[in-house]
Amino acid sequence: MGVMAIEVPEELGGAGMDYLAYSLAMEEISRGCASTGVVVSVNNSLYIGPILKFGSEEQKRQWITPFTTGEKVGCFGLSEPGNGSDAGAASTTARQEGDEWVLNGTKAWITNSWDASATIVFATTDKKLKHKGISAFLIPMPHPGLSLGKKEDKLGIRASSTANIILENCRIPLDNILGSSGAGFKIAMQTLDSGRIGVASQALGIGQAALDCAAHYAHQRSAFGAPISKLQAIQFKLADMAVALESARLLIWKAALLRDAKKPFTKEAAMAKLSASEAATFCSHQAIQVLGGMGYVTDMPAERHYRDARITEIYEGTSEIQRLVIAGQLLKEYQL
Repeated sequence: MGVMAIEVPEELGGAGMDYLAYSLAMEEISRGCASTGVVVSVNNSLYIGPILKFGSEEQKRQWITPFTTGEKVGCFGLSEPGNGSDAGAASTTARQEGDEWVLNGTKAWITNSWDASATIVFATTDKKLKHKGISAFLIPMPHPGLSLGKKEDKLGIRASSTANIILENCRIPLDNILGSSGAGFKIAMQTLDSGRIGVASQALGIGQAALDCAAHYAHQRSAFGAPISKLQAIQFKLADMAVALESARLLIWKAALLRDAKKPFTKEAAMAKLSASEAATFCSHQAIQVLGGMGYVTDMPAERHYRDARITEIYEGTSEIQRLVIAGQLLKEYQL
């Protein structure tokens, strides 16, 4: 179907579609299964995306084409145990030895790690330059010097694998650098801008699934001699859920359309991610309230939506980071 490489040109094996199409696909996939949604999102946005934008033609053929069908997936190694939201504080290092890069360090919370056939890893090549001394590297998996930590036992999105990537004198060819030396932080930030549209779409799908569940149940469950959908208290909850989701949907589409038009979209992507992730958490919470006790047991999907929604406010930039990004962009617009 091409969903694993939606934006990739057809000559490289992809679907050759735009980011709005990617957003729509992500919403519908995540409406059915948020875990599948995040696997698709990471492969499209975080792994293929930066290679498509910053890679050489040879790198695109080697590192993208085999990953377009779903037989192979990639992952993205930015976060570390000690840096979290401070992406510029990478303690993983890469030093040049002859015709090789030697990498050492640990990357944390890596989605797809146990299933991936390659990863992009961000490592410091020059500590004196701080964030301008970070570079991006392409590493096949499995690979000597690269090992995986335990699979994390997560609250939600449990069907996707999450683990540490541990690099111990991991040697790769010099040609495996992505972009130029020192461009890693820029690559990471631009990648996350696009990735936020994907995560926002995932969150939207989760929230929509929660609304679907609540509305169907409200029609079927009777109390006080009538379906609970006749109760104003239930109607208000459903109305608030629908407004939150539709507002987020329009913000997501705006961000995607701006990206497709090659216009700045950093602020809009952060707005979309913030609104959609908080809408997903709100809607999944309200869905459980509509279902009552049935929302708290695994017989119904409401509790899974509740667990899946929570991560969307954390990964690819917490809600707090989104507010910082939005404010920073906004204040630039008002500068004299």
